[in-house]
Amino acid sequence: MIHVENLVKRYGKLVALDHFNLDVKDGEIFGLLGPNGSGKTTAINCILSLLTYDKGEITLFGKPMSPTNYESKRKIGVVPQNVAVFNELTVYENIDYFCSLYVPDKAKRKPLVEEAIAFAGLSDYRKFLPKKLSGGLLRRLNIACGIAHKPDLIFLDEPTVAVDPQSRNNILEGIKALNASGTTVVYTSHYMEEVEQLCSRIMIMDKGRAIATGTKEELTALIHTGEKLTVEADGLPLSVLEQIRNLPDVLRADYAEGHLKADCKGYGHPVIDVLDLLRQSGVHFGQVYSEPPTLNDVFLEITGKQLRD
Repeated sequence: MIHVENLVKRYGKLVALDHFNLDVKDGEIFGLLGPNGSGKTTAINCILSLLTYDKGEITLFGKPMSPTNYESKRKIGVVPQNVAVFNELTVYENIDYFCSLYVPDKAKRKPLVEEAIAFAGLSDYRKFLPKKLSGGLLRRLNIACGIAHKPDLIFLDEPTVAVDPQSRNNILEGIKALNASGTTVVYTSHYMEEVEQLCSRIMIMDKGRAIATGTKEELTALIHTGEKLTVEADGLPLSVLEQIRNLPDVLRADYAEGHLKADCKGYGHPVIDVLDLLRQSGVHFGQVYSEPPTLNDVFLEITGKQLRD
């Protein structure tokens, strides 16, 4: 669906994209994950031929992408990071206008507009002007404008920024429904949990480069951190904590407020070692919690910083 090879984009001395490569398969939800300034939005704008670039090749639907490749552009929907609607038009008029850019026939367009309104949950707001809508409803209007013409490929750039939890869930469920209907989705976000929930494959970007790409399972397998263990323990002696820290498969361990927390390598065996040591040392412990590594752990280990840095 998308092939990008050795893409370079410079702004003077700043290299925004540094030999960036990307492949997105037909029918998947592909996540672009990275901090501010990592190059996510720049990459999307280059792919859409909204920005010129210094070097590289971009093909969409198997054909080279260019500003005049209208055949490919008709198959694409874009939901930008900043809400882009007309304040003078109602909800219905906004969706109808953006859909008309792809479907000039009014009779064919009307059912598409109605479907987009229903899809975004905007039926009760069709005559509202944007200034009367909440932030979450504005985001949903933004999405409806981008998907009304039923694109084969849609780019969603931070679609849930600054929206309430209910609207966020509505948006995420809508994206899943879009994908289930056959639309390929490229999704950028700061929110790790959204990417984990939605995306079949994920790329971690930093400083204009692709650092790692794969499924969530493939990405978590790249790092040393395995299970994150939490044990309720009464009065853990410092000497026992030091023994736990010295176990070969324990990366780090801390004890505070009656809870032992340990980051382990791999799965299963390190946890058993920790619990055996507690038993042998006569430490009474209660509930035991074990969590697999998250994308946040992957990002921290690979880049050495928090996502929003």
